[in-house]
Amino acid sequence: MNPVDTRTVDDLDIERYLGTWYEIARFPHSFERNLVGVTATYSLREDGKIKVVNRGYRRSLEGRPSKAVGKAKIPDKNDPARLKVSFFLFFYGDYFVLELDEDYRWAMVGSSSPDYFWILSRTPQMDRETLGMLLENARRRGYDLDRLIMVEQPSE
Repeated sequence: MNPVDTRTVDDLDIERYLGTWYEIARFPHSFERNLVGVTATYSLREDGKIKVVNRGYRRSLEGRPSKAVGKAKIPDKNDPARLKVSFFLFFYGDYFVLELDEDYRWAMVGSSSPDYFWILSRTPQMDRETLGMLLENARRRGYDLDRLIMVEQPSE
């Protein structure tokens, strides 16, 4: 498997990044299998880490709710777009903000592995032009988009 370009955005204001993001597209993973309507909500914890709450529904938007709570940290304050996220005890995975709208309306997230990739939006739907641009940028970075899952979200 070819390596992917994991260069992150030069500037990430974590305060602006906090809040709820809708998952527009992702690569398949066991921890998100059959989930639709997925959101990720980030908030600051008292200890300086970031609380991560992922929510979704099994198989349909009317399906059984699913929720996972984790935490994230920024290991290097000089490189805030390279976070580490944990949902399982002390095991942390990469969370790299690869691309980010200047108004924080959308984000493209990956990791050091080509197996993890997400497109996130502040709204449940993303316009085709923006999505197309992000997918083209992902291809240029070396991501294999044949595996990409478009995530069902409620209509706005």
